[in-house]
Amino acid sequence: MSGTATEARHEGAGGLDTRPPHEILRLLAAGQQAAAAAVDAAIPAIEAGSELMAQALRAGRRIVYAGAGSSGLMAMADALELPGTYGIPKERIVILLAGGVASLSDLAGSPEDDVEQALTDAASIEQGDCVICVSASGSTPYALAVAESAKGRGAQVIAIANNSGAALFADADVPILLQTPPEVIAGSTRMGAGTAQKIAFNMLSTLAAVRLGHVHDGHMVNLHPDNIKLQARATRMVSDIAGVAMDEAGPLLDRAGGSVKVAVLLAAGMPDIESARQALHRNGEVLRTTLAEFKTNNGFHKRA
Repeated sequence: MSGTATEARHEGAGGLDTRPPHEILRLLAAGQQAAAAAVDAAIPAIEAGSELMAQALRAGRRIVYAGAGSSGLMAMADALELPGTYGIPKERIVILLAGGVASLSDLAGSPEDDVEQALTDAASIEQGDCVICVSASGSTPYALAVAESAKGRGAQVIAIANNSGAALFADADVPILLQTPPEVIAGSTRMGAGTAQKIAFNMLSTLAAVRLGHVHDGHMVNLHPDNIKLQARATRMVSDIAGVAMDEAGPLLDRAGGSVKVAVLLAAGMPDIESARQALHRNGEVLRTTLAEFKTNNGFHKRA
């Protein structure tokens, strides 16, 4: 029996391969649910981590995601969504994945031990960046080397691991422990541990987006509407927030160049796009604050 939770054998897994399929699936589902519940205890740390992310982006710095194997894939999935969902510029997001792009078609295990490559990859990290390193075990050499290098370069480090006392926490400004139970398939951390990591990443980046003013009443008001589905979503957002009909919201969005925030401000009565952009900049890109300022200065009769 391993001394670490991510390698330990699940108490209910004995004879797993002899059971009926529906029983196996119920056990697997229960394992995923238990892993998801483990995130609750990490909420204070996730809150602190999201603030580091928001601070870095406000200061014009970058968010660096680093990991190996399935943990690295969880990190990459979150990173790739941020430009489209919340309008975070692509150049402000960096992904360091052990094995590089080649690992996306061949997820070999050996790159996670490559400390030299980790140090090479980490050479791009600069002071003021926020680096999120993830490792289920908390002892993956690639993740450890990136975290140590990042700390030495003056970056803020968030560490995510699923074992208490993980070595990865040593260089972390914010350690996030996701204490998931043993996997139903011992050591298969793409399952429970990966599920908890996915949830934690979603929470980190979503709260950071809220802090940055990219969410208004549950709407992703800083999205990049670059397909039919997202254009329709953006139009609905303008209609809902500004209280205008869909056939009015669409032209406003077109006039605003696809910016939901600017379209809402135009609907509120701002005279032109440049005025709306300047008002948003003055108010830290927060739509609610900008609308309140406009209401105070000019009167505002539509719903916001």
